[in-house]
Amino acid sequence: MSAEQSPRLARREFFAWAGKRGAVLGLAATSMPAFLAACTRASDDEPALATSPTPGGDEIRAIVGDVIDFELTSDEWQGAFGFVTFRLHQAVVGGKDVYYIRTDTSDQEFAGAEELVWVPKLGGLLPAEATGAWYSITGGVDGQATVLSSEPGRDDYTPAWRINRARWTGSPRELRSVEDVTAAERAGDLTVTETQIVVNAPVVQWSDGSLPVDDTERTEYLGPGQLLEAPDTDDMRVTFKLHECFPGVRYFVADVSLQPMAEGMRIGHSSKLAEATDAKATGRTNVFMNGIKGSGPMGFQPSVFDSAAGSAQWSPYWDHMTYAWKDESDARVLRTEREVHAARDDGELDEFPGTPDTNRQVFVVNCPVPVLAPNTFEG
Repeated sequence: MSAEQSPRLARREFFAWAGKRGAVLGLAATSMPAFLAACTRASDDEPALATSPTPGGDEIRAIVGDVIDFELTSDEWQGAFGFVTFRLHQAVVGGKDVYYIRTDTSDQEFAGAEELVWVPKLGGLLPAEATGAWYSITGGVDGQATVLSSEPGRDDYTPAWRINRARWTGSPRELRSVEDVTAAERAGDLTVTETQIVVNAPVVQWSDGSLPVDDTERTEYLGPGQLLEAPDTDDMRVTFKLHECFPGVRYFVADVSLQPMAEGMRIGHSSKLAEATDAKATGRTNVFMNGIKGSGPMGFQPSVFDSAAGSAQWSPYWDHMTYAWKDESDARVLRTEREVHAARDDGELDEFPGTPDTNRQVFVVNCPVPVLAPNTFEG
């Protein structure tokens, strides 16, 4: 939630707390000079799926069809991050308009049809009842939006949605809430079919707020927000900071399961995301709180995901792990989880489930990957 919609720690107090204790993903500023990206911009009308070679011959490409544009870095700001612009989608919650983006889905056929990332692990959220309800309505009135069951600011909000397909059998009318859907179904005017499809679709603007925007500073990984501009509901687009991570990906940050982290990181809060861990729907992100300075969340080397985006083991929902070099003179760039665990097992790294301040409580962060690109960080 935005600062205007929720009580939160004073900004200076939060940074002091986090800086002293290494408390959260995305706490420390980075100041690496930006450089121009080696990728092509797509037009406003086409997804940025085209690729361009790097000097090493590898490709840079978007893997989400709703990506309008992206760059790995920019010379327009000092922060060591690029940007990714998504196509917005409209929905309604309780009679009010909200706007979301889509990145991943549990269903392979749906992923292919909608150009989303296929993530089989998300299917584990269904038996755990860890999803919200999404109603896609066909045969209705012009302008009928998707109906969602919740939005940020509610206890049951989650970016993970189970898709229900609804079809009119009676006289169509606009549906603006789950209650409207239920009433139409009970009246025999609407047939609702529950699917096994889960989609990762964070809500970026809701009935009384939106994700915070960093439209002036643009120097820190965290900063005033993860959006680089306010959601544009006229042109239906929104732009996030785009961060580097090993192995070979660029990601953005949308939601987290712990409220203090959401307030400090200026992203969405979803307590239901915590259920993804027991549902075995998560991957693992390994974050460094000391060592080699760089563009990572805490101001050190980029984080390391446990698997490559698009693999069967991969998920955009990450169990957050923090690492500290016992002797910083031993610090080196680690590029795979195997290397991270080897350094831990050799006694070089201290491992903190969650962060040092969460008392071994792991929290879940929604960090989708819309772009694949070779890593450029050398340390």
